[in-house]
Amino acid sequence: MTAPRVSPAPHAPSLDLGGRTALVTGAAGGIGRACALRLAAAGAKVRAVDRDAAGLETLAEQGHDLAGTVAPHVLDLTDLDAAELAAAGTDVLVNNAGLQLVRPIEEFPPDAFHMVLTVMLEAPFRLIRGALPHMYGQGWGRIVNVSSVHGLRASAYKSAYVAAKHGLEGLSKTAALEGAPHGVTSNCVNPAYVRTPLVEKQLADQAQAHGIPEERVLSQVLLQDSAVKRLIEPEEVAEAVAYLCGPQASFVTGTSLVLDGGWTAH
Repeated sequence: MTAPRVSPAPHAPSLDLGGRTALVTGAAGGIGRACALRLAAAGAKVRAVDRDAAGLETLAEQGHDLAGTVAPHVLDLTDLDAAELAAAGTDVLVNNAGLQLVRPIEEFPPDAFHMVLTVMLEAPFRLIRGALPHMYGQGWGRIVNVSSVHGLRASAYKSAYVAAKHGLEGLSKTAALEGAPHGVTSNCVNPAYVRTPLVEKQLADQAQAHGIPEERVLSQVLLQDSAVKRLIEPEEVAEAVAYLCGPQASFVTGTSLVLDGGWTAH
């Protein structure tokens, strides 16, 4: 089954991030790439963080003609001290980087579990920690954590990913409560399955875990709980991120913006 594509939404003219610095993790592809380009289109100076140097160079080339700029920043987020330093002076922080491994708990490698939580929970904590002094100092800041429907619901065989996303939800809410007196909002964006390399790489693992052919994974596993039977496009997620950075969302904080095609309506 091949899910239909949808056309990305046009860039909304209301978002003006001119003079703002944004940091986007996992920016070399997928949701991160779409977010970096969207924020640069709104005029932001985007620090595009990823360990994929080639992917970042391609992203920078794509961002040449936008109102803002895209500056590649090669960084492995397991270097937590470097991650915190990279966030200094950031006005908009988008914690997006992630990884996935599909295994039953009794077969899940402990080192892989540790890696997932380091990149997807501890690194966002350090990035927020590094960004807050500047945000507090100027009385304005936007933290957007790219969570998942798995931050609200669990699925079998994804213990590390689900644990990390649930933890990210709590971290985001705590940052919202602490940041509110300083003009800083913190929210999660919660998509279901997005058309990204991370999802495409799951197909074989999911087929093995569920004991079904790979071609049936999309319809019988990934889209089973979604009322809208298609993958989300990265640009759709980027528009949700952009909304949370705009003036119309100044009262939106400590919450989760769900883009799950009706998954959590069950």
